[in-house]
Amino acid sequence: MKQEPEHHMHGKSKSLNPLMVASVVLVAALSGCRPDGAKKTLTGQELFASCTSCHGPDGYGQQDIGAPAIAGLPAWYLEAQFYKFRTGVRGAHPDDFEGLRMRPMTRQMIDDGEIKAVIGYVATLPARTQAKTVDGDATAGAASYATCTACHGPDGKGNQALNAPPIVGQHDWYLVSQIKKFKSGVRGAHPKDVTGAQMRPMAMTLADEQAMKNVVAHFATLAK
Repeated sequence: MKQEPEHHMHGKSKSLNPLMVASVVLVAALSGCRPDGAKKTLTGQELFASCTSCHGPDGYGQQDIGAPAIAGLPAWYLEAQFYKFRTGVRGAHPDDFEGLRMRPMTRQMIDDGEIKAVIGYVATLPARTQAKTVDGDATAGAASYATCTACHGPDGKGNQALNAPPIVGQHDWYLVSQIKKFKSGVRGAHPKDVTGAQMRPMAMTLADEQAMKNVVAHFATLAK
C-alpha cells in the first residue's frame, strides 16, 4: 500500500471546526509576511517561520488542527507535496479542510529558489517517535501491511524510486486521516495526481476505520 507525504484523534474521529481552520489560516498568513515587505533572499529557516503556527517550531505538527509532522521527511517528498498544494493537485477538494489551509501557505514563496530553501531546511529537522493515539490491533494490521511493503518497504522507510514516502515516525492519527481521504477521493482523485491515484486503490482494500487503525498501529511497531 502506498501512503503519501506529503498527514485521527484519540478514540473516535473528530471533525475540525471550519471557523477554527479559518482562524489558523489567517494567523499563519500574517506570521508569514515578509519583514518590512523586503524582497531580500531569505534563508530556509526564515521562510519556515510562516509554517510554525501550524507545524510548530520543530516541525512536529499539531493534532488539534490536523497538522502533520514534517520534520525529517525527505526533501524529494516534501517538494512533490509542496508543488501539489501550490498547483491545486492536492488540497483543492472542498472537504479537505487541512489541505485548503495549506494551499495559500505554499504560494508565499516567490520562486523555486525559496521553495527549495524552506524544503531543505525542513528536511534537516530531526524526526522523533510520535506518541500513540490510535487504538488499533497491530497484529491484525500486519496482515494488511503486506500489500504496502512493495512501495513503503518492510521497514516502512519508503522508496524514492517509487515515490513512496516513509510512514514510520508520522502521527498515527494523521495516517488514519489520510487513508480515509484516499479512500473517499478527497485526496488522490485529481487527474494529475499520479502517485495519489496509485494510493487510492490500496486504501480501498481496508474495509473500515478499524482496519485502518489496525494497519497504522502496525506502522508504529516498525519504528522500534
